[in-house]
Amino acid sequence: MKQKVVAVLAFGLLLTASCTNYVKEQEKTNTALVTPEADPLPSWNSGDIKEAIIKYVESVTDSADKSYIPVQDRIATFDNDGTLWAEQPVYFQFFYALDKVREMAGQHPEWKTIEPFKSALMNDMGGIMRQGEKGVLAIVAATHAGMTTSQFDSSVSQWIDTAQHPVKKMHYTSMVYQPMLELVKYLQNNQFKVFIVSGGGIDFMRAWAEKVYGIPKDQIVGSSIKSKYEYNNGQPEIIKLAELDFIDDNVGKPVGIQKFIGRKPVFACGNSDGDLQMLQWAASNKYSNLELYIHHTDADREWAYDRKSAIGKLDAGLDEAQKKNWLVTDMKRDWKTIFPESK
Repeated sequence: MKQKVVAVLAFGLLLTASCTNYVKEQEKTNTALVTPEADPLPSWNSGDIKEAIIKYVESVTDSADKSYIPVQDRIATFDNDGTLWAEQPVYFQFFYALDKVREMAGQHPEWKTIEPFKSALMNDMGGIMRQGEKGVLAIVAATHAGMTTSQFDSSVSQWIDTAQHPVKKMHYTSMVYQPMLELVKYLQNNQFKVFIVSGGGIDFMRAWAEKVYGIPKDQIVGSSIKSKYEYNNGQPEIIKLAELDFIDDNVGKPVGIQKFIGRKPVFACGNSDGDLQMLQWAASNKYSNLELYIHHTDADREWAYDRKSAIGKLDAGLDEAQKKNWLVTDMKRDWKTIFPESK
């Protein structure tokens, strides 16, 4: 179910190594660059998970340790939806598409009687889902395709700055996870190159993720639709097309990592079965590696869901994590706070 939902939304919602001397110099100075921190993860409760993460980072960045990993091979990959920010009751990119339908409705009076737009304008999620893949793609075609990449970036940026979650009544970028912001920063401070590897639309995430997470745009891998180059009266433009290019979910994640990153991660973090193959890929690394699942267990501060959820289903992944002793973060137990504004 998760695979089908993500595949549909991803399609529809847009759906070096360095010079040898430089690398050697970085490795020589690595110990000096990494300074001890009193508590690099202050929003994490003390316990096995926090201890294991810190122990791992300390060991692989210590040039005297047998687990030491050269700087150029310190690749960390994070899923986005449900891992770096919330994802319920539907992926936030879908909320963007629905808001765009309402914004554009004045130019399309026929939408009041035509599905799936009729259901979208009535905020009838069930009605939209009953239209199936065809209905979702119609919404996407109307709200995403045909724009230039700069127009899309501007549209998403404006939306992310103003829109509010219909349940939590918070800005979407306030629904990022404070403990994960700390983890990303902790890895970056220890010379890990951190990537987002998500089933969400790559251009959707690039519009805001760099500012929110501190992860550069060129370190974001996501699902995409095809684009074309046009030279309109001397003005170069990239136009987004309503045709699938790449779905970065499930088996697509390791493929995307190889295609766009070219190095196998040593640290991989996700929250659903859609991230399982990414964690398996990291677990096969010759270097010491760490696999981390975020388990949504806090119905009071966020949401509680796993094996039967239509969004963010964690079933096969939870079984494999238990079997292979991967780390599983219990949000209710392991996190002092969820969102930055809830401190």
